[in-house]
Amino acid sequence: MVVHKRKMGFIFALYVMYVLTPVHQAELPNATISDLSFKNMEFAMKLYTKISSYHDKNIFFSPMSISTSFAALLMASDGVTHEELLKGLKLEELEKADQPELIPNLFQLLHDNITQNGSLNLNQGMAMFMHRQFEVKKKFEDQMKKFFHADIKTVDFADTKESMRVINEYIKHKTEYKVTEVISSLDPLTQLMIITTIFFQGAWQRPFNPNVTERASFFIDNYNIVQVPMMLQEDKFFTMEDVSLGVKVLKLPYEKGVSMLIALPNRGIDYTVIDDEITAERFLSWVKKLQKEKLEVSMPKFKMEQSYSLHHILPDMGMVSIFGTSANLTKLSKDEFIKVSEVLHKAVIEVDEMGTTAAAVTTTGIIPYSLPRTFIINKPFFFFIYHEDTNCLLFMGRVIDPTNN
Repeated sequence: MVVHKRKMGFIFALYVMYVLTPVHQAELPNATISDLSFKNMEFAMKLYTKISSYHDKNIFFSPMSISTSFAALLMASDGVTHEELLKGLKLEELEKADQPELIPNLFQLLHDNITQNGSLNLNQGMAMFMHRQFEVKKKFEDQMKKFFHADIKTVDFADTKESMRVINEYIKHKTEYKVTEVISSLDPLTQLMIITTIFFQGAWQRPFNPNVTERASFFIDNYNIVQVPMMLQEDKFFTMEDVSLGVKVLKLPYEKGVSMLIALPNRGIDYTVIDDEITAERFLSWVKKLQKEKLEVSMPKFKMEQSYSLHHILPDMGMVSIFGTSANLTKLSKDEFIKVSEVLHKAVIEVDEMGTTAAAVTTTGIIPYSLPRTFIINKPFFFFIYHEDTNCLLFMGRVIDPTNN
């Protein structure tokens, strides 16, 4: 028997949070995982708007990874810090005083729902690296294990070189060696580091044929044009047009219940006009209005690696005290003088035909009486990777220049 191997694109996101010093399963809640998915999406769109306001380059991040990290911090925080985190994450409506474990329980249920059939290659993990002499409250440590299945590890942050080696080795293992070095410097005063990783590897339901991929022009703007490998496929796709916003939308399904949704501005519509108009409500309206249509799709191959220092962005979203001396993380440790000093997020994506020569797709050409409409992605576009059953937004991004890794 001949076994055909298929090359799969991959996506990886990493979230790192530094904390420095000094300076019985809950019942199913009234709130549902659909409510949590929607709130996470609201947070994602707000964060995207903030990131896009800083620059006009490619953007890619995992809102799921970031919100999961802060859900862990919710369990550690109290007072004003807790309220700011709730509002910043758009989760205040889900908070119930008599159910303190409601939100982390929802995150656990959401994760289990996404990965329940075991066939989806989505690996999400969390680790807590503690300084040897730093005391974390047992309740917080137990909650990290219970709701986030976190790996709890002890290191000597004073030995920065060895700590970086241990942490980078952990990340390499979790990402199947797609990312080899993330931590390049470390403050010896670090007492606690929370890391979340999310790794997705998937194949299109119908791969593009690599034999027909060819070089084509991609128009960054009116003055800058680059040549890119453009994939081509003719098939029936789910699509719709948001006339009021001036974008066309296309769904490209992966196997196992995950899809990529692409939003392409119409001719004459600048992508910057779209930046501030993408909302959770709008995204869901696109998904609901999709209809199947025969299309000829042209899409660039691309690979991106993006890093963000979110501790410079999140205060603009109302999360202020956690980064200062007034941080209230008393549920994490007995030490009263701890704060989050740094929040790093790194995400990597590679999109290609999802097939090798051994698994090349062979098609028989039938000439239609009328040519199909074209969906040519040859200018800046937006993309969203989401779990269809829950509408959970796993990744989102903006491609301005597909040749800029």
